[in-house]
Amino acid sequence: MPEKPVPSEAPGPNRLSGPLPDPAADAGYSGHPERVGFFTDTSVCIGCKACEVACKEWNLLPEDGLELTGMSYDNTGELGASTWRHVAFVEQSTTDLGMPGTGPPGPAGAEVRWLMSSDVCKHCTHAACLDVCPTGALIRTEHGTVLVQDDVCNGCGYCVPACPYGVIDIRPGDGGAFKCTLCQDRLGAGLAPACATACPTESIQFGPLDQLRERAAHRVEELHELGETTARLYGHDPDDGVGGDGAFFLLLDEPEVYGLPPDPVVTTRDLPSMWRCAAAAAGTAAALVAACFAGRRG
Repeated sequence: MPEKPVPSEAPGPNRLSGPLPDPAADAGYSGHPERVGFFTDTSVCIGCKACEVACKEWNLLPEDGLELTGMSYDNTGELGASTWRHVAFVEQSTTDLGMPGTGPPGPAGAEVRWLMSSDVCKHCTHAACLDVCPTGALIRTEHGTVLVQDDVCNGCGYCVPACPYGVIDIRPGDGGAFKCTLCQDRLGAGLAPACATACPTESIQFGPLDQLRERAAHRVEELHELGETTARLYGHDPDDGVGGDGAFFLLLDEPEVYGLPPDPVVTTRDLPSMWRCAAAAAGTAAALVAACFAGRRG
C-alpha cells in the first residue's frame, strides 16, 4: 500500500486536463520514486498469452471463461474485472492492405497477417475513474500509477463509464471494481510487474516512463527505416486528451483496428465549466423567482 501522502502545493489550474509532469507530486507525494509504466511494442508480440497467465497467477484472479469468442484465438475478448491483461488477435487480409503477403494463403487466394497486442489499463495522467470515485477507493500511488483499494470500494460503478478506454469493471458476485494495479506489491519490493517479467519477446517493457518514451521513439524510427511506415505510437503524448498514458503502445495500424479509441479524452475535463454553467443557471433561476415574488407584492 502506498505511503500516506504529505501536503504539497495546491494543484494548478490544469489539474483535470493538459500536460502534468509529475502526477504523484500533484497527488501529494514528496520525495517519491520516478514515474514508471509500460511500453508495449506490438510489432514483436507473438500472442503467446504468457502475460495473461502471469497476471492471473500473481494477482489470484478468478477464471472468467475458456470458450473461444469466434474471433481467432481470443478467449477473453476484452479487459474486465478479472482480466487485467488481454491479448488481442486481429486478422487482416494483406491483399486488402495493398501489401505483399506475410503468411499462408487464405480464402480465395488471399493472404493474411496477424496483428497482436497485449492491452492493459493505461494508468492515465488524468484518470477520470479516480476523479469520480466518491469513497477514495481509487488513488494515485507514489509511482504515478492508479490503484483500486478493494477494501474501500463500495461498488457504486461511477468509475466504469468514466474510463475513456473501457478498462475498469465491476466483478459479478463480488460487487467491487477491479483493474490492473501495475503490480503495486511487486513494485514495493523492487520487482517488475509479472506480465513484463513473463513476456518472452520483450513486447511488454517496464521501466521509468521518460526512458520508455525515448526507447519507443527510437523503435518507431527503426521500423520506418525497415519499411514498416505504418508504425506509430499511441498514448505517449503528454499533450493528448488524457495527458499521456502510463501504459502506451507501438501500433502497426490505426488504433481502432486494435479496439482502442482514436482520440481519448478524460471524461472529467469539462467539469469546472459544467459547474460554472450550472451555478449560472441556478443563479438565473433564483433571480427569476425573486423577481416574480417582488412583482406579486407590487
